[in-house]
Amino acid sequence: MSVVAAIAYVDGLRSRELRLDTPEDLVPRDGEFVWIGLVEPEAAELVTLQKVFGLHPLAVEDALHARQMPKVNLYGDELFVVAKTAQLVEGRIEYGETDIFVGPNHLITVRHGSARAHTELRQHLEATPRLLAHGGDYVLHAVLDFIVDGYLPIVDAIDDEMAEMERRALDAFLSRNEVARIFTLRRELMRFRKLLGPMEQVASELEHHEMPCIDAEVKPYFRDVRDHIARVASLVEGLRDVLTSVFEVSSLLEQQRQGVITRQLAAWAAMLAVPTAIAGIYGMNFEHMPELSWTYGYPVALGVIVGVCLLLYWRFKRARWL
Repeated sequence: MSVVAAIAYVDGLRSRELRLDTPEDLVPRDGEFVWIGLVEPEAAELVTLQKVFGLHPLAVEDALHARQMPKVNLYGDELFVVAKTAQLVEGRIEYGETDIFVGPNHLITVRHGSARAHTELRQHLEATPRLLAHGGDYVLHAVLDFIVDGYLPIVDAIDDEMAEMERRALDAFLSRNEVARIFTLRRELMRFRKLLGPMEQVASELEHHEMPCIDAEVKPYFRDVRDHIARVASLVEGLRDVLTSVFEVSSLLEQQRQGVITRQLAAWAAMLAVPTAIAGIYGMNFEHMPELSWTYGYPVALGVIVGVCLLLYWRFKRARWL
């Protein structure tokens, strides 16, 4: 059984628990509001709810297959909302889907691929009966807000990883795996940003459009959800900029270090060229060469070599090549 919770409320207080195997018990009584939560339901379970609550077949099909982008659909007096969940698993963002049916006296949530249960959310709402008494529109806001709140830990985790990678980039070369990680995170953030746009549109439609089951006094709550999504989108854009800057800083520092190494090698090569040249000249073994018969010729040649090398070393050190 995929039912997490099926409870009827009266004035925001628990009235009774419901069971899907007794469909007649699911029908809301006078003054009741029914909130049913499902996880990865089977087709038969959704068909049962469809018959009891008059759910639209297209919405039921979407909820069963869970391959939709965030959207809001109207079917008579029934509201069908699709929201995308996200969580960070082993360094990658994995997505799930929560489908929400909102009617005059019921709300049904269908979760796919999300590890965050609504149990804590339900307990929080039950602790404030005054708010829960608003019915489906306020619970819809609470569910959407709960989903959007799940986006922030993803951003925080990636931000912490980027800060650590930025620190390492200043200390040493980034490894091939770290560079590959930068591009992986950038690709993940681009996908995440594409998701946030439709989610923001969902909140905007619920705030501005006239829809069944949505009271005017609850609409400002959807504005709050939209603001949260916009904040997450702004943070994601900032992370993308940080990723780009980390890669650019790493590349610049690597070029700088390579330049330093190149100058050092050039300086040592120049100093080694002096004894090589002098020794090469005197190694040609011609009969008539200057200073061959001079007693101090050898020490003078060595002295010239040492002196020129010291002069070059001083010049390169002054120029900060060494």
